[in-house]
Amino acid sequence: MKRTWLWCLIAFLSVANAAWSQDMNASGGTEKGVAALEQQWLQSQKTNKPDLVAPLIADKFVNTTSEGKVTSKAEMLATAKATKYDSVDYDDLKVTVFGDTAIATGTFKAKGTDSSGKPMDLEERFTDTWVKMPNGKWQCVASQGTIVKM
Repeated sequence: MKRTWLWCLIAFLSVANAAWSQDMNASGGTEKGVAALEQQWLQSQKTNKPDLVAPLIADKFVNTTSEGKVTSKAEMLATAKATKYDSVDYDDLKVTVFGDTAIATGTFKAKGTDSSGKPMDLEERFTDTWVKMPNGKWQCVASQGTIVKM
């Protein structure tokens, strides 16, 4: 009887450990996947092609600009189309996963011409919220930028 209980305990711990390891691997894969989506967004800015990011943005997307203006997906894409980047990069990109939600943070540095035609040289901290949609694809549902004061 004692041996049966011991084997059950060993089997339970083995299954629990395997499940925990699998969950950690899945989370690491998700973090890398969302980071790759952030890189695709960056590529759309580097090449001045906002159509590359459009499928990554949820229809009900909410963007809060560094000026405090709240915009929709359509407004954000229109601004992106009117903005011309000479250089753009991310620093310190980190992704943290919480189930079917991921938070990406980092620093965005850009030079070029903003959507109103004015010269732009900025550094912002950003927070992007990504959600795994019912179809299994990840989309950004919210983004917020804050100017870094130098």
